[in-house]
Amino acid sequence: LAGLKVLRIINEPTAAALAYGLGRNRDKGELRVLVFDLGGGTFDVSILEIAEGVFEVKATSGDNRLGGDDFDERLMDYLIEQFKRETGIDLSQDKMALQKLKEEAERAKIELSDVYETEINIPFIAADETGPKHLLFSLKRDLFEDLIGDIVERVEEPVLQALEDASLSPEDIDQVLLVGGSTRVPLVQRKVKELLGKDPLRGVNPDECVALGAAIQAAMIKGEVTGIVLVDVTPLSLGVETVGGIFTKIIERNTPIPTSASRIFTTVADNQTTVEIHVLQGERPIAEENISLGRFQLTGIRPAPKGVPRIEVTFSIDVDGIVHVKAKDLDTGKEQKIEIKGIKEVPPDEVEKIIREAELERSKDESEYRLRQLRSQVQSVIDSLEKRANFLEYKDSKRVKEVLISLRDKISFSSEEELRETLKLLEELEEELERSED
Repeated sequence: LAGLKVLRIINEPTAAALAYGLGRNRDKGELRVLVFDLGGGTFDVSILEIAEGVFEVKATSGDNRLGGDDFDERLMDYLIEQFKRETGIDLSQDKMALQKLKEEAERAKIELSDVYETEINIPFIAADETGPKHLLFSLKRDLFEDLIGDIVERVEEPVLQALEDASLSPEDIDQVLLVGGSTRVPLVQRKVKELLGKDPLRGVNPDECVALGAAIQAAMIKGEVTGIVLVDVTPLSLGVETVGGIFTKIIERNTPIPTSASRIFTTVADNQTTVEIHVLQGERPIAEENISLGRFQLTGIRPAPKGVPRIEVTFSIDVDGIVHVKAKDLDTGKEQKIEIKGIKEVPPDEVEKIIREAELERSKDESEYRLRQLRSQVQSVIDSLEKRANFLEYKDSKRVKEVLISLRDKISFSSEEELRETLKLLEELEEELERSED
C-alpha cells in the first residue's frame, strides 16, 4: 500500500541484534544473546546465537497480552479509586475523563523512568453540585512500582521457557538487549538483571532499534553491508497426518530455516491410486490436536498391493518462512504441491500455549497414540489374514473370515489391553493358517 518493495521478511529480535551491532566482529567467537522485547501491548523474548557473522534464532517465547498498556491501566484504576474516595465521583463511566486519565497515566509512567516523583494534574475532570473537580496527585516511583509489580513478574515465565527451549541457563547468556519503550521502566530493567544476572545493553533507542535493524538487513541484501548471515527457526513442528490419525513430524520445532526434509510413505489399501496429504503444525502426536495448514491430493498412483508404492513427501521452508510441501510418487514421477504462508505468524503466546498443552497432555496423548497404533496394527493383520483365507477350502475360509469380521467390529471400541489380546488371537490364527497351508 505504501509503494515500498519488500526485499525480505526479518523477525524483530534479529533486527534488534543487528541494530546493536552484534555479529560484526567475527573475532569474538560465539555469542548468545537474549532479546527482551516489551512494547505497548505484547511481550516477546528470543534467544539468538551469533557466530562468525551468522545469526541463528535458538528459541522464542512471549505473551501477547502483556505490555506498557497494562501499566497505564493499573495506574488509571488507582487514580479512579483515589478520586472516588476523595470526591465520591466514579470516573470509570466517563469516556472523556478516561481518555484524559489514560494520557496522563502514560505521561507519568514515562516521566518516572527518569525522575523519582511526578505530578498528575487534570483540571475540571468532573463536576458535582458543589462545582468543578480537579484531579491533583503526587506520584512517586516507589508507589508506581508497587502498583505494577505483579504485572512485571509475568515476564519471568516466558524468559525461563525460552532458556529451557534453547537448553541454556542464565549464565550462558552473553548479552541482553532491550527492545520496546516499556523496557525503559526501571523496575523492568531490574527484573531483567535479576533473571539473567547481568545488565542489559542500552546503546540504542529501544523504540527505534527494530526499524534500524531492518534497514541494516535491507543494506545487506543490496550488498552495502557484508559478512552477516541471518538464520531463523520454525516456531512449531511441521508434518502430516498418517494412518490412524497420527501426526508424523517431518520438520521439528526450532529447526533453523531455510531448511528442507523428506520422508517416504506408502499406501494403506490395495490398488490405492490417490493419497490425501494433510499438512499440520503443532506438538501433539494426535493429528486433530494440531493446527491444520492445508490439504491436497496426489493422484495417478499406479495400482499395487498396499505398502508397495513409495510416496516421498518433502517440506521446504524458505528464508521468509513460506512452506512448500511436495508429494511425489517415486514410481510414476507424478507430483503435487502446496504453498503455505504465515507459519512464523503464530503469536508467541499461542506458541507457548501449544507447547504447554503438549506437556500437560503428554501422558494422555501417549496413551491415545499407543491405542491408535495398536488399532492400525490389528487392522493390518486382519487385512493380511483375510487375503490368505481366500486360498483355503471353502469351509475353513468361511470360519476364518467370520472370526476376522467379529474381531474387526470390536477394534474401535477395544481398550489397549483388549487390542493386545486380539493381536495374540490373530497370531494364533496365523500359525493355524500356516499349518493348514503346509
